[in-house]
Amino acid sequence: MPRTALFPGSFDPFTNGHLDIVQRGLALFDHVIIAIGTNSSKQRYLPVEQMQGLIAGLFEDEPRVSVQTFKGLTAEFAREKGAGFLLRGLRNSPDFEYEKPIAYGNQHINTGLETVFLLTSPTLGAISSTIIRDIHRFGGNVDAFLPYALPPLAQ
Repeated sequence: MPRTALFPGSFDPFTNGHLDIVQRGLALFDHVIIAIGTNSSKQRYLPVEQMQGLIAGLFEDEPRVSVQTFKGLTAEFAREKGAGFLLRGLRNSPDFEYEKPIAYGNQHINTGLETVFLLTSPTLGAISSTIIRDIHRFGGNVDAFLPYALPPLAQ
């Protein structure tokens, strides 16, 4: 049976740090589903459809990666897709403290679901989607943080 991992997030935007986690996850799993979810506490900066297209373009030559969108509970989506693992990246200890109760909750909802944490590569640990959005919003260049070109905002 293939080992499928779900890599969930809002990916608003998908950063070099996210790319690194997926690439390293491919050494552990047969298939990685990048699952763009709706975060009820966040207002999206980039449209989901645009982000899905940009991410899919990064992996067009990697058949073991798919990019999908979902609404609802991550654990239920993982069950629906046959994913036995959630893949998560950790930059620091606050990330772990944030992720730990979510992992417990997901396992409660879907008892066969294991969360696998990968530490972010040291050179990418300072990258966050929030910082990238702020830089981009105010006209700054974010090319060093993203694996694709983000068009400038219309003024």
